[in-house]
Amino acid sequence: MTAHTKEKLHGDLPSASSKAASADRKELAAIAFERTRMPMVVTDARKPDLPIVLANKAFLELTGYEAQEILGRNCRFLQGPATSPIAVAEIRAAIAEEREVTVEILNYKSGGEQFWNRLHLSPIHGDDGRILYFFGSQIDMTEYRRIEALEASEHRLLMEVDHRSKNVLAIVDSIVRLSNAEDPALYAAAIQHRVHALARAHSLLAARRWTSISLEELIRQQVAPFAATRAFFSGPDVKMPAPVVQPLALVLHELAVNAAHHGALATAQGRLSISWKPGPSGAGFNIRWQEVGAPTPPKLTKRGFGTVIVGAMVEKQLQGRLEKTWSEEGLLIDIEVPAAGSTSA
Repeated sequence: MTAHTKEKLHGDLPSASSKAASADRKELAAIAFERTRMPMVVTDARKPDLPIVLANKAFLELTGYEAQEILGRNCRFLQGPATSPIAVAEIRAAIAEEREVTVEILNYKSGGEQFWNRLHLSPIHGDDGRILYFFGSQIDMTEYRRIEALEASEHRLLMEVDHRSKNVLAIVDSIVRLSNAEDPALYAAAIQHRVHALARAHSLLAARRWTSISLEELIRQQVAPFAATRAFFSGPDVKMPAPVVQPLALVLHELAVNAAHHGALATAQGRLSISWKPGPSGAGFNIRWQEVGAPTPPKLTKRGFGTVIVGAMVEKQLQGRLEKTWSEEGLLIDIEVPAAGSTSA
């Protein structure tokens, strides 16, 4: 720095200082610049491309560069392929307008490691108002960003768990309210079996990490315990989103129980055929439940829980449609579940 420059450049006065410290403030400022844990650099605004003329130890430790590798260079050597051009443009605008700016920018260390840098850039003017230097301080925000991302992910997970729990509890509430409570023992058994059906579906979801589930896998899981040898399955590979699985599991469970107690599986010659296919344009899916050899349906004046819950699950929970038809051969049920994130492969 020339004597002429010294006359033109005066540092900011300390916000608080004793007389003794004020006398030594230039030396103390140099000591503080070097010993602070905050990375700092100074660039010369009078030279082309704003070369670095000062950098402290903390800056070298943060970036991994040696002093001879950075002096005389523009700070853009910290930029890399994933550095945001918007952040760079914001810095350039502040330099051109000779104003302060704080920007979070993705930078790169000497070895190529990325780090998030909260850069604060401040112009230093001479007594005549001309720009002389730019002072830059950095804060490594990488760990903060990681924790912030983890907290956001945890929040999303908690919200998802809350949503799923509410859905399951709503189904359980329906089971408890609508099950036939005339016989306490039968009431308890019915609830237990229905909750077990939900638990099996939950285990399937957990095993697949709550991603898309195979429709065939769910059908076999819920039906096989009631018709191991007399049920026939056919259909392409159709994937369902997680929210569809538990309501549909209860529907399949109720249909299987009804077939075993009152339908085709209650007779020696009865058989069950279940087929499925993607919906129109691959959106959603259709299930055809066909019981051959089912006895003529009794003339009931009151719908049972199974009928009520199947209708509620299909029409309200899944926003679908159910159509039941009796023929001489037996019972035919068509279930249509509209697009809800399901995909066909």
